[in-house]
Amino acid sequence: MAKLCSLIAFAFTFVFSLANAADPDILDDFLVPPGVDPNTITRQYFTYTGLRQFKKGKGNVNLTGETTVKIARVTKKVFPALEGLGVSVFKRLYPPLSVNPPHYHPRAAELIVVLDGPMEVGFVDSTNKLFVQTLQQGDLFVVPKGLVHFEVYSQGATPQDDCGGGGGGGAALAVFGSSNPGIVSLPTSLFQSGIKTEVLAKAFKIDEETVGKIMKANSK
Repeated sequence: MAKLCSLIAFAFTFVFSLANAADPDILDDFLVPPGVDPNTITRQYFTYTGLRQFKKGKGNVNLTGETTVKIARVTKKVFPALEGLGVSVFKRLYPPLSVNPPHYHPRAAELIVVLDGPMEVGFVDSTNKLFVQTLQQGDLFVVPKGLVHFEVYSQGATPQDDCGGGGGGGAALAVFGSSNPGIVSLPTSLFQSGIKTEVLAKAFKIDEETVGKIMKANSK
């Protein structure tokens, strides 16, 4: 447990070192929301407890029968103290046999820390080269800023994890060098954004009926 949790601490340290590459520097120790007197800020402002119940197992997040990855996004939108600090984190819970579809983050690199594996991760660079790796519990994998990537959890069940709660399925932290990394899901952006069917049919060299089926599948 100590080894895994120390890797998580390293992940956050690594991302802080990259922060200047994404978010602009600030001229104060930290930022507060408009209209808030900095003198009224206490330790509670720097504390976020929203992930306490976001873990696998009875009484928490039930992954039984689920096929979609569950994601808790801790960015400046829900944790204002992150504003200007150049860091944020997502926690992902993977049901058995699930996929986090191809997507990218336009404003930050991503450091994946596997809490409960194994799982397959990969990204495609600007030369169209695919990099794929199978990760075990405690492994780290970095995805460069703005590159399309994905995760696959192909196990039916996993042992109890040290920092995530157990209960079947997988779990990972994604640590970013931006307080608002953004996310663009390719299935949603391509097939649920209003792009004309004929445009997609020509782009993918398929018929419009097939495009329609894909759009319908992604609308669920």
